[in-house]
Amino acid sequence: MTYTVLIPARLASTRLPDKPLADIDGKPMVVRVAEAAVRSRAVRVVVATDALPILEACRAHRIDALMTRPDHPSGSDRLAEACEQLGLDGDQLVVNLQGDEPLVDPDLIDACAGLLAGRPDCVMSTVAHPIDDPAEFTNPNVVKVVTDSAGRALYFSRAPIAWWRDGFAAGIARLPSPAPLRHVGLYAYRAAFLRRFPAMPPAPLEQIEALEQLRVLWHGERIAVHLTTQRPGPGVDTPDDLERVRAIVARRR
Repeated sequence: MTYTVLIPARLASTRLPDKPLADIDGKPMVVRVAEAAVRSRAVRVVVATDALPILEACRAHRIDALMTRPDHPSGSDRLAEACEQLGLDGDQLVVNLQGDEPLVDPDLIDACAGLLAGRPDCVMSTVAHPIDDPAEFTNPNVVKVVTDSAGRALYFSRAPIAWWRDGFAAGIARLPSPAPLRHVGLYAYRAAFLRRFPAMPPAPLEQIEALEQLRVLWHGERIAVHLTTQRPGPGVDTPDDLERVRAIVARRR
């Protein structure tokens, strides 16, 4: 199995301005993410950005990076352009790693790519882990996924799914069994599908839930889900998240 990791990165962020360049123990966050990806089995790791400061920061740390158009509506669109620039097509595998995940486990990247490599019935793969906290189950910022018997995604939602008909009658005091699944925003694609994805019309469910992956299911394509018992390290969305990650990296050093 060979695959390429692409990391979309842009400066615009409402909750944490210039997030990709935020310092984490002496290095920009996007560099930390790329260095984690380099420790995977990927044959190449490339940051796809629309901002010259990000490009320069990557190159200063010997991270491969390329410039994309500034008008892409989503990270997937940015990666589709990156695939064109890199000449990736057909069944070549591409992993989309978010640029705000500096604590990502390289083994998890390998597992996501490896799952898709063995699933010709799917155009994408992603990751999920069991939820063990009722507060996470009801949190709309925690995306949930349900799967079929073959490990393919049936639906993604910000709502608590699957809903336990009788167990929640008096409020959510405990979780159903089997445990609900939290979706992790790590994706692998076949490059040919990633390049045609931006041209697919947005789905009504995608617009309601604000979840781009629902477009894939809406158009009849399939997504394989890798189940892991490991809870991924925290991502960075807010200043508090950034301080938490900084403390973890400092302790590891």
